[in-house]
Amino acid sequence: MKILSAEFIKSATAPSHYPEGLFSEVAFVGRSNVGKSSLINALVGRKNLAKTSNTPGRTQLVNFFLINHRYSFVDLPGYGFARVPEAVRRNWGPMVETYLKERPSLRLVILIMDIRRDPAAHDMELLRWLNHYHIQALLVLTKIDKLSKSQVRIHARRIAEMLTKGAESTPPPSFILFSARTGEGKDAIWSFIEAL
Repeated sequence: MKILSAEFIKSATAPSHYPEGLFSEVAFVGRSNVGKSSLINALVGRKNLAKTSNTPGRTQLVNFFLINHRYSFVDLPGYGFARVPEAVRRNWGPMVETYLKERPSLRLVILIMDIRRDPAAHDMELLRWLNHYHIQALLVLTKIDKLSKSQVRIHARRIAEMLTKGAESTPPPSFILFSARTGEGKDAIWSFIEAL
């Protein structure tokens, strides 16, 4: 995918603040600090389109980006541990659920997981929830450059097995291995998006 333009549109907390749904939307979701913003930046070839941080919980709003005047990327707040006030963290679940359930222009949810970590209860719950509402999902396992090739295979197989067990008769989504540092997996993710 050749990126001709990538721009931040706006941040929002409620549907009344969302931009008009004129473009197909791809939402990025996952635990805090799994690399959502880094993945978005790598896909569009920009360093700071989506703000990155080593501190979990940096993304606290629903952030909309327009890509090539053709797609919207939506960076959702991370779940799980984050260094933010409890009141802010409590609002995240309803804010994310409202976006995912009520946004008619949503075409794909990219669930991001750090390949070095086992799926958490939140990951399993989200997958079941997406399956229940028939929302197309793609699993992206990030930070593969932190492991050897054999470790990547072992960890990917373990995650796939855990998700299959936790899926309760619903097949887990396809997954792609990704490294923000090397760009591995970037073309495969774009191919998946384009195929939709």
